Amino acid sequence: MSWIVSICLGIALSAACGFRVFIPLLAASLASHWGIVPLTANLAWMGSWAATACFATAAVIEVAAYYIPFVDNLLDTITTPLSLAAGTMLSASMLTGTNDPLIQWGLGAVVGGGSAGVVQAGTSFIRAKLSAFTGGTGNAAFSTAENGLAATLSVVAIAIPLVTAAAVCALFYFIIKKIFFKNKKRNEKNI
Repeated sequence: MSWIVSICLGIALSAACGFRVFIPLLAASLASHWGIVPLTANLAWMGSWAATACFATAAVIEVAAYYIPFVDNLLDTITTPLSLAAGTMLSASMLTGTNDPLIQWGLGAVVGGGSAGVVQAGTSFIRAKLSAFTGGTGNAAFSTAENGLAATLSVVAIAIPLVTAAAVCALFYFIIKKIFFKNKKRNEKNI
């Protein structure tokens, strides 16, 4: 797999970790096990049946827990560092063209952790606003959307990583622009 495809696949799968931590890990595990996506030698264990079973179990528990009112907001606090770690690991696992651990994990942290972090920040922000606005009644619908986005983004990332990474980068631009300009407007009002 070329470097560009590896990085794009890492960006897209890591972004999916911002929606749900374990669904992209499960997708990568299955894709690796079936020989669709190669993993680096030091993370080849992710393609084992044992890892697939663990990721599947964790994904089911995570998805179910997000439907419990107020637990979903608590989970956002817990899953933020987990999504960064999962994004880093997914990106690092896709970089099969390097034998240098510094490049593998450094690029994995920047590309993968950054991708997961941007999406997780956006979804946490939306969930907090939605909880305040609806008293938590709208969170189940939002959780369903997040589950669908995590699964769809994971599958599409594996199928067409270059296009998916471009779409994810456009999403990053939108999220960062909204957050940055909202804070800038708020600061201008306070002056």
